[in-house]
Amino acid sequence: MLAHQRQELILDAVRAHGGVRVADLVERLGVSEMTVRRDIGELSRQGLVARVHGGAAALGRSSEEPGFAAKSTLRTDAKRAVARAALRFAEPGASVALSAGTTTAALAAELPAVPGLTVLTNSPRVADLLHGQGPTVIQAGGVRTPSDALVGPVARASLTGLHVDVLFLGVHGLDVRAGLTTPNLLEADTNRALMDCAARVVVVADASKHGVVGLTSFAGLDAVDVLVTDDTLDPTDRTTLADHVGELVIAEPLEDLR
Repeated sequence: MLAHQRQELILDAVRAHGGVRVADLVERLGVSEMTVRRDIGELSRQGLVARVHGGAAALGRSSEEPGFAAKSTLRTDAKRAVARAALRFAEPGASVALSAGTTTAALAAELPAVPGLTVLTNSPRVADLLHGQGPTVIQAGGVRTPSDALVGPVARASLTGLHVDVLFLGVHGLDVRAGLTTPNLLEADTNRALMDCAARVVVVADASKHGVVGLTSFAGLDAVDVLVTDDTLDPTDRTTLADHVGELVIAEPLEDLR
């Protein structure tokens, strides 16, 4: 198969699913990892895809909202590492809230290990993961977004008057100037309502979220009590973010936790 044929297949996969992993392309195309990375690099140079850690993603625009399925295939180890590092902020018997997202879903998979939790969420996927697993689950209502969040006036109304010890918040992007951002205006309002419920806000976001700016900001970094991210974050960015959030936690790689 010629290089341009491989690259067309890669581009088709990215357009169809929003993102694709290097490992999947190696298996599908029957070529080496180096060849796949070279093809992705060429597509990135042409401005056709975004090169991300472990694969390629559709070019992001501030108003674009990738689907849950597309995001769930990217940086899975980093998200699991972040989830495990964030777990220590969920204390036995506490009330916690989880927003929608692939990283919060990874955290939800870890929460049954903590006894006596009450979990508030606007994510049907999080609710499904926790159903019958131990925690008491309260699900907010609303209109479903491409990222599987329940948002809008119904979601805000269902959150009014509720109080939780800690919110685990996933974000589309975070930036020193723009703060926490999302491409969805209704989700921005619902995220603010979730933050209003919480005594403590813990943002869970892998390093690829840093520098990403969605259509609307819903909070500044100074509203973040704890930011949990992975160890691929650039050292300079670590210093910058540590100056703007209450506490910066760098998750250990999964291989170090085994």
